[in-house]
Amino acid sequence: MSKKILLINPWIHDFAAYDFWIKPLGLLYLGGLLRQNNHRVDFIDCLDPWHPSMTQKSLKKPRRYSFGDGKFFRQIIPTPDCLKMYSRNYCRYGISPEVFAAELKKHQDTDIVLITSMMTYWYPGVFEAIGMIKAALPQIPVVLGGKYATLCYEHAVNFSGADYIIAGHGEKQILQLFQNLFDEKPSFIPVEADLDSYPYPAFDLINRIEQLPIITSRGCPYRCSYCASHILNKKFRRRNPVKIADEIEYWQRKSGVINFSFYDDALLVRPKEMIIPLLEEIKKRGLSCHFHCPNGLHLREINQEMAERLYRSGFKTIRFGFETSDLNRQIQTGGKVKNEELRLAVNFLKNAGYKTIDIGIYLLCGIPGQSASEVKNSIDFVLECGAKPILAEYSPIPGTKMWEDAVACSSFDIQREPLYHNNSLLPCRNNDFSYSVYAELKKKLRGN
Repeated sequence: MSKKILLINPWIHDFAAYDFWIKPLGLLYLGGLLRQNNHRVDFIDCLDPWHPSMTQKSLKKPRRYSFGDGKFFRQIIPTPDCLKMYSRNYCRYGISPEVFAAELKKHQDTDIVLITSMMTYWYPGVFEAIGMIKAALPQIPVVLGGKYATLCYEHAVNFSGADYIIAGHGEKQILQLFQNLFDEKPSFIPVEADLDSYPYPAFDLINRIEQLPIITSRGCPYRCSYCASHILNKKFRRRNPVKIADEIEYWQRKSGVINFSFYDDALLVRPKEMIIPLLEEIKKRGLSCHFHCPNGLHLREINQEMAERLYRSGFKTIRFGFETSDLNRQIQTGGKVKNEELRLAVNFLKNAGYKTIDIGIYLLCGIPGQSASEVKNSIDFVLECGAKPILAEYSPIPGTKMWEDAVACSSFDIQREPLYHNNSLLPCRNNDFSYSVYAELKKKLRGN
């Protein structure tokens, strides 16, 4: 007997938030899987910038851009006590609580609620949503999953208010939970090792599709010391590039969408396995797309042929993980790129047609023990190579190799309070790399 399932993408509570092609991909994958098992699925997106009840009000509309990125609705809310040392407005990003409450009233016949979570320090928005769900649907079980639930499992168990917490990928766990709660044996179980056996995400539940995320793999072959990819995904698994082209073609024909974002950690790795056959397949089918890679691509894979392929295929937003120009730090953090590889890659990309402003290079700042001169030198090196430096403020992540160093050097209690993971705080800053130094560097970058 089919059940009625309500998926919730909660608010972001933070000092700043921007929609860099954010979508609750894991949650919508679960929606597709549950539909395949003959359940009815609904979706409330607290981050929806096009929610009709919000757009009809005389509110300032969030600015959106042609590539599918943009701002959210925003309301200033009280800053949590432990963050009051930071003198910026703390905000709820997304629809208003009144609109969310009205949406919940439409779902009184729901059998179970699944809510996701993203950054560890965004949990207050998750908790607020769970509290309102419990008030509106008091007898309905609430299941919490996602990154925060996985990385801060004990915190979620103790404080979230959810009835069930799922750590890691939720597909098998959700099907097992349905069997336990409702005596529902699944009619369809995907093959875990075969990512192409999973049904497409329930993207049709999105109110207005500006862009869609496409996953080509799970996991990463690298083990960078600051990254949680190997915690969230134990193995590196890839899809068939022909099947990915099938999905892109399906959604383009169904919704007319042309903007697609890649969430992958290793899209360009071993290019003959994935990116080359994928782009050839897209070209063969005559698909016209714009592709965006906000996560950061691997510079090491960029040669002249690859740069030209990316440019011709419509890769508009290209970002690369470089992290630092300091040779010792490169080795300590994972050794996935060297300085000369950045220099060569930028030359190849420019020869292919990209401009300086198009080539975004992420630089980690505020990592444990980092000096101001290391960050300044890294910025100068990227500028010298002819690319655009982007400071990526370090957020300590439980379970990563760098976590113990972060705990040892941070002046905040990052072990007990995930709000202190917030990258806006620079939680691992030191006397040499202070907040004022960071502010000066940001100011300098805005001038470039």
